[in-house]
Amino acid sequence: MQSFSILIIIAVYFAVLLLISHLVSRKSSGNEAFFRADKKSPWWIVAIGMIGTSISGVSFVSVPGMVREFNFSYMQMVLGFFFGYVIIAKVLLPIYYKLNLTTIYTYLNERFGRATYKTGASFFLLGKTIGASARLYIVALILQQTVFNSLNVPFWITVCSTIILIWLYTFRSGIKTVIWTDTLQTVVMIAALVLIITQVMKQINMPTVEIFSFLKNSPMTDIFVFDDWKSRQNFWKHFLSGVFIPVVMTGLDQDMMQKNLTIRTLKDAQKNMYWYGITFVPINFLFLTLGAMLLLLASQNGINLPRTSDEILPLFATQYLGSTVYILFVIGIIAAAFSSADSALAALTTSFSVDILGVDKLQDKSKAVKTRRKIHILISIAFTAIILIFKEINDKSIIDAIYTIVSYTYGPLLGLYAFGLFTKLKTNDKLVPYIAVLSPVICYFLNIISKTHWGYSFGYELLMLNGFITFVGLYLNKQATAVKGKPETN
Repeated sequence: MQSFSILIIIAVYFAVLLLISHLVSRKSSGNEAFFRADKKSPWWIVAIGMIGTSISGVSFVSVPGMVREFNFSYMQMVLGFFFGYVIIAKVLLPIYYKLNLTTIYTYLNERFGRATYKTGASFFLLGKTIGASARLYIVALILQQTVFNSLNVPFWITVCSTIILIWLYTFRSGIKTVIWTDTLQTVVMIAALVLIITQVMKQINMPTVEIFSFLKNSPMTDIFVFDDWKSRQNFWKHFLSGVFIPVVMTGLDQDMMQKNLTIRTLKDAQKNMYWYGITFVPINFLFLTLGAMLLLLASQNGINLPRTSDEILPLFATQYLGSTVYILFVIGIIAAAFSSADSALAALTTSFSVDILGVDKLQDKSKAVKTRRKIHILISIAFTAIILIFKEINDKSIIDAIYTIVSYTYGPLLGLYAFGLFTKLKTNDKLVPYIAVLSPVICYFLNIISKTHWGYSFGYELLMLNGFITFVGLYLNKQATAVKGKPETN
């Protein structure tokens, strides 16, 4: 009966998304709408939608589970996130708006040349495809375990169905549709989170005031770690990583920046970034609070917790908290995962179409639209394949896996943009792809050597190290002629 109810909810939810897609795309469904939403998006709508895109199904499942191993130390990184968003608003957005970009990697073409441009876009395509697939894997796996296993539906059919649903409401107007559907999905996700917390509080055998008093004085809610510099949870490692991660994952990520570039003016785009950064802090605190409450509830009732932290919330939602929480949990997961995956699909389609194939330069607009639609299908297929592979090889916290992937694939982007923005030097464009590939390889072996000889394992600071090595490589590859002034459009 529960499985049938969930199927009805999914059907209704998807029907609403299709309706939004139809209303948004009925007046314009060309490439300008798909890539830039006709440059007419309200900043506050974009800000709400970006929250859902950033959080995704990964945060919905993994962040509450992190409390068991790391207490509230994740908030150290979240505090750093805000300062990263300020850097984006003050440094990156003015450049993107001055150049009137469709994809942010066009800046690399203006600053360095074609090889650097293609390299930057390729690293984004690789990192984003893997990362977005890992996030979508969460919702497919949970839907499989909670709904489709009881119906004897194979996992691969669950995955294919999920991807097809997302493709159906994004294929016509892309980012123009995603901005509005993500806003709805963010509201649904946050509402589900708050309602789940409310239901969990009812299950805990304490008055509400005592619950919060207990959590306040519990080691579970400890945020700051200053005493162990080797720890991956050390404040400065977490905080500085938190500053750089949004710069890379948002500011140098076509997915997130594409939404910003649909806003008419720079001032409104900056306003969007500030409010988005501010709201990200309390929302993550709510996720961690939920995790602490679940651990308290488990302690009170002698519940054996699963080995993997990612399984803690699904365990409670499906077995201990009743049908209301179960339904809210599935709704929240679907909303979070869809808002992340649809945005990534639109951004990857845009980047491959514009950066790799150059469809924006085609004179035949009909041919350009057909080419973009083919790319949209191919990337959907790639998502499906990678999700199935990820299921076979994943054996650790997915949020940790994603940030590790980002450290290796987005590190070169950090180095490229830092060199372009903070120096006026030119570099040998043809050698940039080799530098960008060599940098993560060096990082990988440095991490192995460090663990073997000094017992120190790099965490998310790999992102900064990777970017630094790329920067040094570009400097060593510098040419005699410096850039005069800031880049201009062609």
